[in-house]
Amino acid sequence: MTRTPLRPLARILRARETGEDPNHIEQENLRLRRQELRDTGRVRAELRLLVLALLFMSGFVLLSARMGLLAATEPVALRVGLVEGISDSRSDITDRNGRVLATNLATHALYAETRRMVDPQRAARELGRIFPEMDADRLAARFTDPDRSFVWVRTRLSPEQKQAVHDIGEPGLMFGPRKMRVYPNGRVGAHILGGARFGEQGVRAAELLGVAGAELYFEDRLRDPARADQPLRLSVDLPLQATITEVLTGGVSVLNARGASAVLMDARTGEVLSLVSLPDFDPNDRPAPLTEGEPADSPLFNRAVQGYYELGSVMKAFTVAQALEEGEVTPDTIIDTRGPLRWGRFTINDFRDYGNEMSVTSVMVKSSNIGTARMAQNIGAERQQEFLRRFGLLDRMYIELSEAQRARPLLPDPWSELSAMTISYGHGMTTSPLALAAGYAALVNGGRLVTPTLLRQNSVPDGAQVISPQTSAQMRQILHSVVYEGTASFARIPGYPVGGKTGSADKPDMNGGYKEDAVLATFASVFPSDDPKYVLVVTLDEAVDTTGPEPRRTAGWTAVPMAGEIIRRVAPLLGLRPVALQEVEARLQADSRVP
Repeated sequence: MTRTPLRPLARILRARETGEDPNHIEQENLRLRRQELRDTGRVRAELRLLVLALLFMSGFVLLSARMGLLAATEPVALRVGLVEGISDSRSDITDRNGRVLATNLATHALYAETRRMVDPQRAARELGRIFPEMDADRLAARFTDPDRSFVWVRTRLSPEQKQAVHDIGEPGLMFGPRKMRVYPNGRVGAHILGGARFGEQGVRAAELLGVAGAELYFEDRLRDPARADQPLRLSVDLPLQATITEVLTGGVSVLNARGASAVLMDARTGEVLSLVSLPDFDPNDRPAPLTEGEPADSPLFNRAVQGYYELGSVMKAFTVAQALEEGEVTPDTIIDTRGPLRWGRFTINDFRDYGNEMSVTSVMVKSSNIGTARMAQNIGAERQQEFLRRFGLLDRMYIELSEAQRARPLLPDPWSELSAMTISYGHGMTTSPLALAAGYAALVNGGRLVTPTLLRQNSVPDGAQVISPQTSAQMRQILHSVVYEGTASFARIPGYPVGGKTGSADKPDMNGGYKEDAVLATFASVFPSDDPKYVLVVTLDEAVDTTGPEPRRTAGWTAVPMAGEIIRRVAPLLGLRPVALQEVEARLQADSRVP
């Protein structure tokens, strides 16, 4: 770079010759030099500003492009509740109308970092006072163990307990956030929901895992983080469930029963509106399984689903339906009921002497074992098996409960003629109350098979046609006659016509044979009887009515009154309007008339 001197000699000499002041030349050159420096600095600053503006503009363009790309892509749900690699998300469970059956509650776990503890002995004593079930001495030993730096104290705390622990003032006692599973209705619906427990646990999160019932069956659905805010809606109706639980609990107490179950099902869709098993439990504090005694004695045992029993005369409905369907009889066909009926060294008797002959309808109304056994003889064992298999009574009954996958019926082997005769009136094979409800639904809904379900159905495809609509209409009239002329008179509810069949079966002994004076009483009912929308099956274990001069154990005195009271209370909740009995019977006769 060439630098111009401030006092160039040639210009100085020339100025002196012309009489000018040479200092003006120096001042002018100094001014020009300063101006040049200012121009250079301004250009340099302008370049820097331009570069900076380009950088900012590029950044905004990149951010805008990224935001546009994100806006154009499909939304992706965030993985909620993922802490320490543990997903603690679990969807709520609601009834068919959105009432909460199971939800999550924010709480805290309690743990100790022993290296931070100031007075572990005092902390152990105070914790023993807050939690009486804890052994303070054992807790103190764990706190002072030199090989331990971390001790779990309690997996969940109530707000009051958390405050009490906080008031101890021990810096080594720490709280970790948790979600716990809560069942706000307590025992109501216990066997449907099952319960949940903690799985893998971290300091700041813990898994919630189902242990039984719908909680276990729908495990993957409930733990799906993408659906954490979408409740699982069941077919159960909470008010119906609470009402039936209340009535059944009272009945068990009054009748000194060992246990009971009730299934209320939609006869057209198979939706289970209520499922109750007693004894029950509180899923908020699920008890441990029994290690001895009969499985049904455990409150965890679901009698409606896991309990496969010889249910007695309720099975006569299937025998009569098959005989009608196959053209063997009509409702007015006369059946030989002379007894006892002998087969080899075995005899079949009726509960009472009903005379030498009865119509098919009277066989059901009076509940004649001999009458149904003779019909089964004509049908034969092979055809009987095929017919019962169509109703799903010979296989495991499907429903969305984990316990149902482990229970199946006991069947005779071989299925002889004698087996066919005893099965015709409910002895010699087992079935569950749930399977019985599904079977009765098909008998009265026009002959369409239904699949029991605990999920609310928006639309249900038609099931297989197992009997004709004509046979179904005849069965509706026969079941109505059982209530209004026969063994189920306590189910006559004014305004709400009921049809059904009673069953009283001796209970098998675990050591072989049958128990003395131990009866399993069942009433399978349908209502309204002229156009059945619902099926109710009530079963009582070793119930006995002691209001009369002698103990009465049959279903007509035990299960039927319970079912009648349930129907009287739930029919208005279901929106059923009272109707006159004469109108109902006129429709039944018109529907069952052979075309």
